Amino acid sequence: MSGQDKRRDENKNPDGTKGAGRQLVTIRLGNQLLGLPIEKVHDVFFPSNFTPVPMSIEQIAGVLNLRGRIVTIIDLSKIMGLTPVNEEIGERPAVGVIYANESYGLLTDTLGEVVTLGQDLFEPNPVNMDPAWSQLSLGTYRLDEELLVVLDIDALIEGLLKKDAA
Repeated sequence: MSGQDKRRDENKNPDGTKGAGRQLVTIRLGNQLLGLPIEKVHDVFFPSNFTPVPMSIEQIAGVLNLRGRIVTIIDLSKIMGLTPVNEEIGERPAVGVIYANESYGLLTDTLGEVVTLGQDLFEPNPVNMDPAWSQLSLGTYRLDEELLVVLDIDALIEGLLKKDAA
């Protein structure tokens, strides 16, 4: 490895991101704080006028046309096994993501803010974390008053598509 390549590797965080920290879009689902890697987030919106998909799995709330894109609305509360604060889907915000060139909206309870967290706070999933959550988590950040779970968007949607195909 050349000296220049070594310096480049030294600037990378263990999770592959560069710089002093990782930027996350925070959301809250039930009482749990979750983080979505900012590079995976396309937009945020409130889904309205969506169409339920007949015979789809319960995690798929429906589809809608958002600025000319067909967006599949996924109910995160059903995937994560949490009770949403508000049952009215049209009143819950969604975070737009792209996976395999398809648009998805992840329904949540509340949108937070964009935060930059240092790698020194990043930890692997706790050993006592629910195995279903561990499969959907990249790791955690131990904050002053709570644990922020970083969602693995690719694993989440990939697992949902496999479940839908079964």
